[in-house]
Amino acid sequence: MALDFEKPLEEIESRIGELKKLNEKSDVDFDTEIAALEKKLRSTSKRVYSKIGPWETVQIARHPERPLLRDYIQGLCTEFLELHGDRCFGDDQGIIGGFATLRQHRVMIIGHQKGKTVEENIKANFGMASPDGYRKAMRLMNLAAKYKLPIVSFIDTPGAYPGLEAEARGQAEAIARNLTDMSTLPVPVIVIVTGEGGSGGAIGIGVGNVVLMLSNSVYSVISPEGCATILWRDGSKAPEAAAALKITADDLVALGIVDEIIPEPVGGAHRNMDATIESVGDVLVKHLRRLKKMSAKRLIDQRYDKYSKIGRYKKK
Repeated sequence: MALDFEKPLEEIESRIGELKKLNEKSDVDFDTEIAALEKKLRSTSKRVYSKIGPWETVQIARHPERPLLRDYIQGLCTEFLELHGDRCFGDDQGIIGGFATLRQHRVMIIGHQKGKTVEENIKANFGMASPDGYRKAMRLMNLAAKYKLPIVSFIDTPGAYPGLEAEARGQAEAIARNLTDMSTLPVPVIVIVTGEGGSGGAIGIGVGNVVLMLSNSVYSVISPEGCATILWRDGSKAPEAAAALKITADDLVALGIVDEIIPEPVGGAHRNMDATIESVGDVLVKHLRRLKKMSAKRLIDQRYDKYSKIGRYKKK
């Protein structure tokens, strides 16, 4: 699936595919032509992706072929024991979590889950969790604190589910409770935005000692479409809203909200899933080693200081 600005790449990739098929079916050797096209593809990719703006980044962050939480679990963990239910209402599949061994580190992994098929997305409500999901997440975090395990939280959601049932069951209270309780967890908490970090749905599992972002992910209080509809009564102005919202990884590091950017392969995580997962694992292990040396009090104090500084006004 090619995005609009990726059309020049799609044409080259299509030609490469055609020549590879001809190579298999005929005696003529097209290796030289294929090598030339692959070189052209690499140079064109660098040119195209060096010029993308915030709106193009939003499109990459939402790409349906980007690695999902279960891909990261499969690629990074030798063990994963999923835990279910919030002990109040049900088991929301918009957020999943459980005990895991991440490169020899015992951790609690929690995150938003999307699907790769329509059926999987419906089951997970397209990654939009209900209050049951946030209460499940907090239950697992408290369990991690009990057993002194670091928490790794993966964010990839357009936002918390805004439906009537979710509101009736206390969506706002569940997210607010998570913010309060996560701030005092006595164990390391690492947060990583892998796709779209939308509104309270993201921050509901996003209070961490370290906040990471993949280079083509976005993190925002509202979607560009929602912002454009409110400000201009025109959803087509989403590209303008995306630029104004400062939602890219570079913007958020400059604002002090995000601590580190994890580079993606040229073209985005969906073009080289294995390399992306490997990079994520390297950065997670680096921070796990550092944070595990800190005392519970220092972890809590550092987390409090980090968030209390966000948005602080400075006089020039």
